Amino acid sequence: MPVHTLNAELVPDRLAEFDTVIDARTEDEHALDHVPGAVNWPTLNNAERIAIGTMYKQVSPFEARKRGAAMSARNIAAHIEREVLDKPRDWKPLLYCWRGGHRSGALATILGAIGFHVTLIEGGYKAWRAALVNALPDVARSLSYRVVCGSTGSGKTRLLHALAAQGAQVLDLEALASHRSSVLGHIPGRPQPGQKRFDSLIWDALRAFDPARVVYVESESRKVGNLRVPESLMNMMRASPCIDLRLNDEERVALLLEDYDFFVKEPDAFCERLLALTELRGKATVSSWVAQVRSGHLPTVVLELLRQHYDPTYSQSIARNFNQFAQALPCELRDRSPQALTEAARALIDSETPTAAHT
Repeated sequence: MPVHTLNAELVPDRLAEFDTVIDARTEDEHALDHVPGAVNWPTLNNAERIAIGTMYKQVSPFEARKRGAAMSARNIAAHIEREVLDKPRDWKPLLYCWRGGHRSGALATILGAIGFHVTLIEGGYKAWRAALVNALPDVARSLSYRVVCGSTGSGKTRLLHALAAQGAQVLDLEALASHRSSVLGHIPGRPQPGQKRFDSLIWDALRAFDPARVVYVESESRKVGNLRVPESLMNMMRASPCIDLRLNDEERVALLLEDYDFFVKEPDAFCERLLALTELRGKATVSSWVAQVRSGHLPTVVLELLRQHYDPTYSQSIARNFNQFAQALPCELRDRSPQALTEAARALIDSETPTAAHT
């Protein structure tokens, strides 16, 4: 059966037509970013691609192509034996590699010869990435947002989780970015994805939402850790109706000590992060905080951080960047308990109206 091609610009709207999306690039290339839902069937693995590239430059392109063909044939045979033997005749895979050339083409040719309806993305991942960048603004603008605002420790992320548990549509940018969006927000043992992967995760989340329903999102800045929120999404968030989440100081401190328990367990790591505030808060203040942490007075330091650093900074940023914050819907939590958050989530969902849902 002949191999078909699909313009990368059409992929976002037609992904659901295919049973399997196959990335024929190396494991490392796939890990950096890939079409949402794609499985990795490397035609050449990481080490093989390096070896063939070296041979191409140092020996000759002809010798490299011969050796590469042998490696590719073995790998493709293994993929077929492992993944394809149980596939029905009407199985429809979508394939791509870096530019839609040799690696995905070799796999597509063999699958087509078997009799499957095979489609290649024209231009491969490179073209797909360009198509995603073009598609992201439209999908971001097609949705209506309610922005959960609130000072640090007020439970914004917990409220998003409670909203999701109640069936609301939630975009959790911090979860997608593997970062808690502050100078102390790095999560130990969880590196952030690259920018391209972050963009893909956002696009994949947005396209799953129902445009007729509200999407709840936290009042992030333009960057979550080292990653940039796409400008089109940021602009929509900043122009959307807001929720002003409030929680008393004692509960905020307790909540932060729970959410950042790794700093409680590893005070040296907390002190290291505090040093990043030296330029903003001064050496004397930061040195005092570090000394208090080492003396076991962590709650005191957290409260001072909130009052002296986070609260003033957040208040100025919110008022400046979120156009509708002055008219924000108040949401007062009596405490940080799951029950209080569930009640707040239900009340917010009940308050949704067509007017509130559209900006």
